[in-house]
Amino acid sequence: MTSLSDPLSLTHGPAWGNRLALAPLTNTQSNPDGTLSEDETAWLEARGRGGFGLVMTAAAYVAPAGQPWPGQLGIASDLHLPGLTRLAERLRATGTVSSVQLHHGGRRADPALTGRPNQCPWDDPAKDAVAMTTGEVEQLVADYVAAAVRAERAGFDGVEVHGAHGYLLGQFLDARNQRTDGYGGSLEHRQRVVVEVLEGIRAATGPEFQVGLRLTPEGNGITLEEGRETARLVLASGLLDYLDMSLWDVFMRPRGGAPGLLIEHFTDLPRGGTRLGVAGKVLSAADARWCLEQGADLVTVGMGAIRHHDFAARVLADDAFVARPVPLTREQLREEAVGPAFIDYLAAGWPDVVA
Repeated sequence: MTSLSDPLSLTHGPAWGNRLALAPLTNTQSNPDGTLSEDETAWLEARGRGGFGLVMTAAAYVAPAGQPWPGQLGIASDLHLPGLTRLAERLRATGTVSSVQLHHGGRRADPALTGRPNQCPWDDPAKDAVAMTTGEVEQLVADYVAAAVRAERAGFDGVEVHGAHGYLLGQFLDARNQRTDGYGGSLEHRQRVVVEVLEGIRAATGPEFQVGLRLTPEGNGITLEEGRETARLVLASGLLDYLDMSLWDVFMRPRGGAPGLLIEHFTDLPRGGTRLGVAGKVLSAADARWCLEQGADLVTVGMGAIRHHDFAARVLADDAFVARPVPLTREQLREEAVGPAFIDYLAAGWPDVVA
């Protein structure tokens, strides 16, 4: 049986020291221009010291038009490189493997921040979104590739492409995407932009650079059947080092009434050399072990890492470890290197987390 403490080898790049990865948690701590702040750097560096095999940034916008919230990290221009380079150096010093999550909000961007209508595969007036031209779709692929190259230049070990949660790449997978230019309609055509992004990144980066992808299993216009088929496609593609399935709750059942647990609809897929990760409400050593027992190769941790900067080290040291309950005081969160902007974000969106 695989252990959480076992190193995780991937097709490209360095092995992770264990099977626990930091989730790409939105924290709104970046500067207004998307450059890294010291608070955001400290948050990530603490998780590197805290024993995570992989430390990943929050979603970083690959183009200014894709920014959905203030305080978001950017990787859209060389303006962002100095801070990213310092972060990569500081993470490497902790002994962790590092990654940047690449993101575009699409119809979920904020026109008040971007200064333009939102981009989307289809016209969506309710979201102030206009259908992208074919040229704009091609530019989107180029933006993702350029951002990955920028991450490699900064010294990160890899990137994770954000294809989940109804953001732009996930919008292309949405059944409402009925474009007729080869990027919509059939599932194969809706998957095309995701495949082109992965192919472009793999071609433009070196042989030691790791590439991951986050997907939604169902919801946001994606049925479980189609979510499973997209996972099957990318697992077998040879383009990925790992696939990160964002389940919201690793113990949940499919929303659409399919049998069994949601996790079981993905752990049985053939994966070749691609590693499979799962995420969602992992708050104890037992939770994380259970995910491996179900067939996952790695476990991505979010809320547990907010409650304890060293969640990973505690899990690896104590089979009975359980994260402390919420709410936590602002002082307790500050002790875990959660900065003031992040605390305010949590208080606004998760009032049960902050006392």
